[in-house]
Amino acid sequence: QVRLVESGGGLVQPGGSLRLSCAAPGLSFNINAMGWYRQAPGKQRELVAAATSGGSTHYADSVKGRFTISRGSAKNTVYLQMNSLKAEDTAVYYCNAAPYDLDYYILGPHEYDYWGQGTQVTVSS
Repeated sequence: QVRLVESGGGLVQPGGSLRLSCAAPGLSFNINAMGWYRQAPGKQRELVAAATSGGSTHYADSVKGRFTISRGSAKNTVYLQMNSLKAEDTAVYYCNAAPYDLDYYILGPHEYDYWGQGTQVTVSS
């Protein structure tokens, strides 16, 4: 599988903002869904947000109203705007892309998808 290219993580104070970016060049299939997962130490991987090329979106309850996922104008790009960050948002965030509709995508895991290497987001004073 081809790894996605992601960036934007870092250290931010509580209440601050970060914007994660992901691009999926060179994929071997037409992707429909792109999403952001996160995994904190000692916790299982969690789907944070997902978006399809048609504009459908999904958010975990813990981030609704604070995070916004969007598909870029460039092919196979996705962004995650994270506002009002909390300490509990601290995790490694992973970009993901898959050729499924949103309802199937959010069920996870997927038989066929692509992953980024992960970017660390740390929210701390």
